[in-house]
Amino acid sequence: MTAIILLGPPGAGKGTQARLLVEARGMVQLSTGDMLREAQASGTEMGKRVADVMARGELVTDEIVIGLIREKLSAGLEGGVIFDGFPRTLAQADALGALLAEMGLRLDTVIEMRVNDDALVARITARSTCGGCGEVYNDITKPIPADGQCAICGATTFNRRADDNEDSLRQRLMEYYKKTSPLIGYYYAKGQLQAVDGLGEIDVVAEAISSILDQAKSDPLSP
Repeated sequence: MTAIILLGPPGAGKGTQARLLVEARGMVQLSTGDMLREAQASGTEMGKRVADVMARGELVTDEIVIGLIREKLSAGLEGGVIFDGFPRTLAQADALGALLAEMGLRLDTVIEMRVNDDALVARITARSTCGGCGEVYNDITKPIPADGQCAICGATTFNRRADDNEDSLRQRLMEYYKKTSPLIGYYYAKGQLQAVDGLGEIDVVAEAISSILDQAKSDPLSP
């Protein structure tokens, strides 16, 4: 089973590339947020723990998140898995590595979607989202159609995130780099880190990621 991590700052395109991998390779995107919401509504023992923690307004522990990942992996994900939003810390990276080893699995590669911060800020502050289907538009690279209707669903309402402004974005970028820089060094030292240009054209980035995955299959890394 292929297992990968996508790393990259807000707006680097991780979600888009994960969706393309799901469509093209049948992989499963394991998003921490989605798993927590699903568990909360499941009624399982783990779900009750999640619901209890969230009801108290507390942060879900790494132990619980690892437990949720264990449940997902135990169900069998033949097409492979993309870890989204996890790990975020060195302790989580260690815990994930231990879990995969315990289950006889391994992490194939970690793909860092690198960006130029100024270009990223310019791109994100120009984007808007269709209020109907969530399709993303950009004033510069993909403007809203001249007739004011979404090309996908025909809706005429478009929204911009309140925090998609330069000051907020630079603060989010700073937080990302503070938390993620150790992970980049961690996986680089393990020989598992690969990098792509996160600001390239979507299909170009997708092709680069696909090549990395194909190479990982033909020349597997050590667990």
